[in-house]
Amino acid sequence: MGSDFKSIPLIDIGPLVEKIDDPSMANDKDLLQVVRLLDDACKEAGFFYVKGHGIDESLMREVRNVTREFFQLPYEEKLKIKMTPQSGYRGYQRIGENITKGKPDMHEAIDCYTPIRPGKYGDLVKPMEGSNLWPKYPSNFEVLLENYIKLCRDISRKIMRGIALALGGAIDAFEGDTAGDPFWVLRLIGYPVDIPEEQRTDTGCGAHTDYG
Repeated sequence: MGSDFKSIPLIDIGPLVEKIDDPSMANDKDLLQVVRLLDDACKEAGFFYVKGHGIDESLMREVRNVTREFFQLPYEEKLKIKMTPQSGYRGYQRIGENITKGKPDMHEAIDCYTPIRPGKYGDLVKPMEGSNLWPKYPSNFEVLLENYIKLCRDISRKIMRGIALALGGAIDAFEGDTAGDPFWVLRLIGYPVDIPEEQRTDTGCGAHTDYG
């Protein structure tokens, strides 16, 4: 990873989203330019933002709204989908429960992971078995989020096709038997402003490096 980048790259992936599944796309200059930008971003920054992804702004606004509505509910209601080892670590995590480098993070969250049926991968993955916990309120939460997750997974698949091309591999290198059963994570985070002074730290979410 490069260390001299000044900002996280923002890549317009519109041509890739539109054409990556077209068998005749191999010589499309706009798509190949996106591939080059993905290659540069992964080598130099290690991260990138995307635009031109095709997810409707109105849907993203609805997802933000229902998430805010959930976080505004009383704790007693939110704790009905509390994250536990029995839930496969899916569900609601209250303020301060997430610890980064020994300090409580000043946020609350809902963690959603790929549903894993018992026994699918043997004992190694047993702690992560389970299905996502969806709140009863707002009533449209589950439908909206399931739809949003489906669209994000498809965008991710297309981006991975672009990265496969950037690596000089087959377009489906990250699909099929090699990597066609991905594990995805969606984390919905709220940063409350009314945390009591005696509980407050200066860290919304501590600096860290994820694996995977």
